Amino acid sequence: MNIALTPITSWQDELKNAITCPEQLLKELELPDSLLAGAKLGEALFSLRVPRPYLSRIEKGNPNDPLLRQILPLQEEASTVPGYVSDPLAENSANPQSGLIHKYKNRVLLIMSGACAINCRYCFRRHFAYDENQIGRQQWASVLAYLKNNPQVNEVILSGGDPLATSDQRLLNILADLNQLPQLTRLRIHTRLPVVIPQRITNNLLTGLQGSRLNVVMVLHINHPNEIDDAVIRTCQRIKSHDITLLNQAVLLKGINDDVSVQKTLSERLFAASILPYYLFLFDKVAGAAHFDLEESVAKELVGKLQAELPGYLVPRLAREIPGKPAKTLLAPLLNT
Repeated sequence: MNIALTPITSWQDELKNAITCPEQLLKELELPDSLLAGAKLGEALFSLRVPRPYLSRIEKGNPNDPLLRQILPLQEEASTVPGYVSDPLAENSANPQSGLIHKYKNRVLLIMSGACAINCRYCFRRHFAYDENQIGRQQWASVLAYLKNNPQVNEVILSGGDPLATSDQRLLNILADLNQLPQLTRLRIHTRLPVVIPQRITNNLLTGLQGSRLNVVMVLHINHPNEIDDAVIRTCQRIKSHDITLLNQAVLLKGINDDVSVQKTLSERLFAASILPYYLFLFDKVAGAAHFDLEESVAKELVGKLQAELPGYLVPRLAREIPGKPAKTLLAPLLNT
């Protein structure tokens, strides 16, 4: 008997085959046509992108699915809400040269790619000027010179977009240059790709990262336990086996993960995948996504209840990023007495 085998696709193919059309998204998820007008309006403001490995975790026919709500464009995105702006973290004022953001004393962030595998509707960089922040060969030489001229910097953060949306070879070439700077001790990679396209984590990449003299930390972005399937767990365990520290930072989102049981399950599933909860951020007030926001008091009460459900190492630190502050602002939870 012949058994049909599911073809194995590369991560590059998965990127190319990501859904970018609202009509196709609604059709494949068996969602009502009544959502189409709002989806088209939102998509015109910020493009739709969702890869199929992530799509497969969304419940068909459910317009309230928590993963769907993170990626489905809505008409609310066209609303102008006072206090919600295009640059909520004032990154433009900390952008001394193309592709480099220096907000905190001993670390810099590099915009390695303007591309993402998935466009999350609440993204605080949905209005970011990626075209003006490219890092080509000339800009890379300038980045290295900047680091040498700022010896207090001992950590480099690769971000984007998503830094893993670029090739292994480019990443490893960059790593080789960073290895030559004796001031550096850590490399941090902020990425969503191991979650939305687990195939992205190649043996070549892992071997190269493990061979670095730098301590490598990979910070994932997972907001809901349904994002963690068996493929994600296997991928994260492979990453951990190559001496890479895995952390997670999530965003508290109204109607998606603002629930104690959801947060508890998320922390448990993260730990099962060899990931430690790191931050739970309050929403950054970016224009076009105000409908995701929650009151700070609600967040504090939620984390206070979460502390009663989990050991301390599984409770993420509740934080807000405030422009101009020397570090993230930690928020004390409201404990029930």
